[in-house]
Amino acid sequence: MNETGEKQKTFTVVGVRFKKAGKIYYFDPGELELKPGVDVIVETVRGLEYGTVMVGPKELPEEEITQPLKKVLRAATEKDREKLLENKEKEKKAFEIGLEKISQHNLAMKLIDVEYTFDRNKIIFYFTADGRVDFRELVRDLASVFRVRIELRQIGVRDEAKMLGGLGPCGRPLCCSTFLGDFEPVSIKMAKEQNLSLNPTKISGICGRLMCCLKFECDQYKTGEQKESAVGVTVMYQGRQGVIVAENPEEETVVVEFPDGERLELPISEISEVEDYPE
Repeated sequence: MNETGEKQKTFTVVGVRFKKAGKIYYFDPGELELKPGVDVIVETVRGLEYGTVMVGPKELPEEEITQPLKKVLRAATEKDREKLLENKEKEKKAFEIGLEKISQHNLAMKLIDVEYTFDRNKIIFYFTADGRVDFRELVRDLASVFRVRIELRQIGVRDEAKMLGGLGPCGRPLCCSTFLGDFEPVSIKMAKEQNLSLNPTKISGICGRLMCCLKFECDQYKTGEQKESAVGVTVMYQGRQGVIVAENPEEETVVVEFPDGERLELPISEISEVEDYPE
């Protein structure tokens, strides 16, 4: 029911992803019985595309759906999978030709990736550049070679990192290329709230922008700050009495200072408040 008491119109949809860690788009499954993990052929504004069902059938209200709702045409067949692999090989050759043509036209742009639509009606060349690039002659040149529609799409450095992948400063695969579907705004304030160094080299990812993890880890720190601080609490550790002078919620440890000035970082599980001990 909506605010006026009228019954909301809902649609049965499935969520489909086209690239690893890509955005999930909703489609009408029609009469098809689809489960997460099933490869499908869908109709999109770009033409036919090959994707994977990530969200099984569910009901969504009309306001949460981008109209018109396109359909899932069929579950992918073995022939479809063979065509997908053929497209991947064609993309490699198109990438090499794209590099050659960019060099011939002496354009200040860096080619990042090339993508064929599943039906091969269009080739998309993704590139980065410091400013605007006049690539009209390049498009005509590429179209004469491939005989299909050509699209050159300029992307940002964060999108470049997502496409190319790599390892972050933490030593793990980049968040954007493994599980983040969308980029969200990240601010220096988030680093301050997590008591991190504001040195740009320490809080920036390989793309040169603020690390995405500053955003999705920020809420955890805020939740931790809402808990009552243990600093100043008198505790016992192995028969010694001390006072907590600092805490590390992430590691679940505290720093205890003893009367002789010694300080130890200890797991919370290994200490007890003085009240727990009989006098």
